[in-house]
Amino acid sequence: MLSPADDYPIHQTPEPIAVSGSDRNFYDRYFFNAQAPDGGAMLGVAMGIYPHLNIIDCAVSVTDGTVQRSLFASRILGADRMDTHAGPVRIHVEQPLKRLRITIADNDTGISGDMVFTGRAAPIEEPRFTRRLGSRMLMDATRMTQGGDWQGHIAAGAVHDLAGWRGTRDRSWGVRPIGAADPQPVVPQSPPQFFWLWTPTAFDDWLLFFHSNDDAAGAPWNRAAVLVRVADGAHFHLQDPRMALAFRAGSRHAGAARLEALMPDGTPVGVDFRLGANFLMRGLGYGHPVRGHGMFQGADVLAHEDFVIADIDPAAPMNAHVQAQAEAVLTIGDKAAVTGRGIFEQLAIGPHAPSGFTDLFDLAG
Repeated sequence: MLSPADDYPIHQTPEPIAVSGSDRNFYDRYFFNAQAPDGGAMLGVAMGIYPHLNIIDCAVSVTDGTVQRSLFASRILGADRMDTHAGPVRIHVEQPLKRLRITIADNDTGISGDMVFTGRAAPIEEPRFTRRLGSRMLMDATRMTQGGDWQGHIAAGAVHDLAGWRGTRDRSWGVRPIGAADPQPVVPQSPPQFFWLWTPTAFDDWLLFFHSNDDAAGAPWNRAAVLVRVADGAHFHLQDPRMALAFRAGSRHAGAARLEALMPDGTPVGVDFRLGANFLMRGLGYGHPVRGHGMFQGADVLAHEDFVIADIDPAAPMNAHVQAQAEAVLTIGDKAAVTGRGIFEQLAIGPHAPSGFTDLFDLAG
């Protein structure tokens, strides 16, 4: 199955670009978030391409601290993986690894806009995510992450001018569970367990990236921390990064956290996070029971959903996956502390000994 992308010298297998190996769970995703300087508003965008399911879907979600408003779009992909639009949303790569634009044409959901993300430094490449469930590959993916500035506007309940907003974008691709559940799981079945933290944070002179996937005992199977110096783009891969969490009672969400690590020369690094309002990731399709990533919703579907923040139950499993708006204080050795803002993504399913979780969805006391 040939496609327009086959005219570009980007093949990485002997097959046409429309095909990506043989795993039905192959995906290719764009993700963006942005936050107002005072933390009063936040937005997220996620677009996924699933060539072996023949689906492309997208979600845009905006919160003003009172209501989180989401647009969901999905269509049959066809052969052209470079046609990056779903419904009214289109992603334009204006300068690879530097500047991307998102346009949202006027539509019935009331969410529209024209937004430009410009990287403040080159993206980082995170360690490859590889995880098996018994003999079956559960996750095998590469991800790059970049901090940047925003321009433009988005309308969702009100019109937000994005001048001065900062945020993060990532690109990931590979294999992870998507679409409908596997009708024949590996036996014997293992109880679900997944622990994830991701804390991209922007300071005036630095960008911080930390993530961790832990097993039930708390041992990381994928963890890394990087400081990027904005002035020259230098990457400092931090040694022995460790995150201590203080959970909010009756939830699996932290209210505060501290990261400790070492610069390559041994200089200590500390970051204290104070966590505010939660942005629901199901507003971008993550774990959504109907609008989940790769789910077939119809040939060309556009939908809208609002979440009233005061009505959200933090103990409900469908609300477990969040990005908390974070204020952060960074110290490097004996230098003066600097302040910044970012997001603190959390998803804890099943046991995690350091957090005191022993069951599928028991809560902090």
